[in-house]
Amino acid sequence: MSNHSAVPVTPVEAFEPPYYVAVFTAVPTEDQSGYSETAARMEDLVKDVPGFLGMDHAQTPGGLSVTVGYFRDAHALTEWRSNAEHRAAQKRGQADWYRSYTLHVAKVERSHGFVRA
Repeated sequence: MSNHSAVPVTPVEAFEPPYYVAVFTAVPTEDQSGYSETAARMEDLVKDVPGFLGMDHAQTPGGLSVTVGYFRDAHALTEWRSNAEHRAAQKRGQADWYRSYTLHVAKVERSHGFVRA
């Protein structure tokens, strides 16, 4: 098993419930021109939202990408959803980058974690 970077990979920590998660699953189109720059910009922008707790991202070998954003409350999630740059990126995603996607929003009622020492 190769390690592609020196930065350890860890999931976002468990938080004291309740909090919210936004789970975005997507299948990309062939042409991803401009996507990585926009994704990096969105990652920077969401960090400025009061109540943003973190983000996990994974991609399957078949190409399905899964991004989970964690938010302290519904207000933080609403602020992110209504951000003008984020809304523009959503429109570009529908027009260019996604073959399909699904968004699931849920209130977390139970959360715990484990870290091997």
